Amino acid sequence: MASKAAYKRLSKEYITMQKEPPPFVWAAPDEKDILTWNYIIRGPPDSPFAGGEYHGMLMFPSEYPFKPPGIKMLTPSGRFSPDKKICFSMSDFHPGSWNPAWSVATILTGLLSFMLSDEMTTGSVNTTEAEKRIYAARSHAWNLKQKRFKEAFPEYCTPTLRDVPNMAEKERGASKSPPPPPPVVAPAPNPAPVLTSTPAGGSAVKRSSNGSGPDAAAARGWIGSVWHVVWDKWRWGAILVLALVVSRMSTSN
Repeated sequence: MASKAAYKRLSKEYITMQKEPPPFVWAAPDEKDILTWNYIIRGPPDSPFAGGEYHGMLMFPSEYPFKPPGIKMLTPSGRFSPDKKICFSMSDFHPGSWNPAWSVATILTGLLSFMLSDEMTTGSVNTTEAEKRIYAARSHAWNLKQKRFKEAFPEYCTPTLRDVPNMAEKERGASKSPPPPPPVVAPAPNPAPVLTSTPAGGSAVKRSSNGSGPDAAAARGWIGSVWHVVWDKWRWGAILVLALVVSRMSTSN
């Protein structure tokens, strides 16, 4: 049973794990026992474990954080013996080197670093890089068959491998924001056409608002026609007036 200090500390660490998960790692406590955590380690790119999904357990003592946890990896990896405790500086094999300031995130980051090394210790196995890559390719299918994995991580029991929340893309510079789209330049508006007349038997004649172009020429032609009609009427009117004056002058004589 967890002590009050262990319960408080592990509850806080779970919140931190959700907010700031370490690269390639995800972990959560058992629903019935906060001292037992299940973790997933994803194999980093450019390593023999690339594409791998490794399920394991952290077993905390009731005196945590003053004593270290036991650590196991359950998924065959070619690096550690499945379901056997691993000996390294942050595990219960070395209580003298344990630092109470270390957390779940620190432990799993250290385990990943140790996994990528070639150091042999209790719980480790010796295989070639080619063999590790074969284990990595088979890891997810193996996990899907394990009851413990399905109970601990139902959201990861998908046909295709699912990434943990932090795949270190930001740290590796692999995730970049897409460049902003080029600005859309609206075309300059065309001058608004103005309806000027509708000749008989034809379509409406339009004039450009800037007073130039074919429409403007058509408008000037229309104005000229009107002026010609007015001039003809004025000329005939003047002739009639002159004829009337001459007629009256002749009569008076």
